[in-house]
Parts: sequence; structure tokens; C-alpha cells
Amino acid sequence: MVGRACSYQMPSGRLCRATPLRDEPFCFWHAPETAEEAAEARRLGGLHRRKKKTIAAIYAFNGLRTIEDHQALLETAATETLALENSIARNRTIAAIVGAGAKLLETGELADRLAALEAVLERTTTSSDDAVGDGL
Repeated sequence: MVGRACSYQMPSGRLCRATPLRDEPFCFWHAPETAEEAAEARRLGGLHRRKKKTIAAIYAFNGLRTIEDHQALLETAATETLALENSIARNRTIAAIVGAGAKLLETGELADRLAALEAVLERTTTSSDDAVGDGL
């Protein structure tokens, strides 16, 4: 049964093409017997997207694509953790945040040093190419 596809026809006339349930013509999203589960899944998905946007707005969280993004999240976690009542778990969390922060600082410094070395190498290579071109 390779290549089976959901036989639900969309309003545009296009077929769904998702993998159907076993021994059923429709996929999870279009099978009448899973309609309530699918509706709940859609509802939870919408809640998750709204929650994600709310958290991003409250904490100015834009993702974890840069070292600065990671540092900002660690700072937020540190602030929130420091506000908690003192406990062993809180102190362990603070220690973990400090360790992660130190690693981020090290990584950032290494990235800066590497960029500086690459810039020097680029200047050296360019000036060497110019000297060869001038017949030196």
C-alpha cells in the first residue's frame, strides 16, 4: 500500500495528500472519527502560538540565533531565579546559569579573536596579492 493518500477534497478541488489512517480513506485531520481530537489539536496549536508570542513580548525574546540572544535569555533566567525564595534548587540553578554564562563569554571572546585574526589574514593576503601584481 505504498503511496496511499488521504482522499479528502479541499474547497479548491485539490486532494489533501496526507497519509491516511490505517484501513481508512482519510488522514487524522479529515477522518470523521478523529474530528474531536483534530479540533483539540488545532486549539492547542493556536494556544501554543499565542503563548509563544506573549512570552516573546514580555521577555523581549527573539530566539536563540546569536550569542547575544543566549546571553539575554540567561540574564532573564538569572533575574527570575534570583527573585525566588532561597533553596538548594534555586542555588543549583544559579550555579548552572553562571556556568552557562561563563561559557557564552568564552565563546564570544573566541569568536571576536577569530574574527580579528581573519581580518589580519585577509589584509595580509590582499597586500601580498597586490605586491605580486606590481611585479615585486
